[in-house]
Amino acid sequence: MIVLSRSRRVFAFDGDSEPALSVRAGASVRLETADCFDGQVQAQDDVLDALDWDRVNPATGPVYVEGARPGDVLSVLVESVDFGHQGVMAVAQGFGVLSEAFPEQLHRIVPIEDGTARIADGVAVPLRPMIGVIGVAPAGAPVSTASPGRHGGNLDTRLITVGTTVYLPVAHEGALFAAGDLHAAMGDGEICGTGVEVSGSIAVRVDVRSDLRIEEPVLETRDLVVTIASAETLDAAAETATRHMAALLTQRMGISLEVAVMLMSAGGDVQVSQIVDPLRTARFALPKSTIAGLGGELL
Repeated sequence: MIVLSRSRRVFAFDGDSEPALSVRAGASVRLETADCFDGQVQAQDDVLDALDWDRVNPATGPVYVEGARPGDVLSVLVESVDFGHQGVMAVAQGFGVLSEAFPEQLHRIVPIEDGTARIADGVAVPLRPMIGVIGVAPAGAPVSTASPGRHGGNLDTRLITVGTTVYLPVAHEGALFAAGDLHAAMGDGEICGTGVEVSGSIAVRVDVRSDLRIEEPVLETRDLVVTIASAETLDAAAETATRHMAALLTQRMGISLEVAVMLMSAGGDVQVSQIVDPLRTARFALPKSTIAGLGGELL
């Protein structure tokens, strides 16, 4: 498997970026990733005030995928997510919900052991590995890897884990794919602005879909199809994700908008991905079982 070192990391998704690697459609590649602080917090006595905040949320890449053209969709199957025995979490003013309660920036080194992340003595959460930043170069101006958008980016959606396929709309030749910002665990909302942040590596298989048209990221898990959207407010993000799912159903399954909306209202779920990034991210999750009898393929 081709391996791309974390030394080839970027801090923006940019259509003018020079590719770090070129692969054929259908290839698997392993990306070594830095954590969201770019390795600047390694011990409890490291000082957050001394961080270079221009070096946050790095993504490894970009990877040029041969055959990907504007209007296509890049399909990214997450094959593995690996990390070590230590993570970090932080709280600070202006950084997440309840941040006003923390006049000083505080962080904790989080040991990872026995299938859990130990936040404090007697306080541990089960591991739920996931990818925070995953995307392609956007149309228009570069977008910071700290922000989500139509291109993907800092989606902070805990469903992006092993076995999930992420579909991303291609805006540039080769797609210029990159990913990073791994979490050993993160809850919906990521309310303090961090999950259990870890460095590590991911293996993904990238492919090109010329038969699919999407305007926002879409996920496929074993049981769900999920549309994702980001906007200035959570309400706007939720509405956009919902509209995108309705469009998928009417265009791909051949049902009326009336039936699609009723199906979604009775059998689907609006969910929160994150409420702390520059834009808020919401998703609409539809169980595959609800459309199993319709025939055809949604994705």
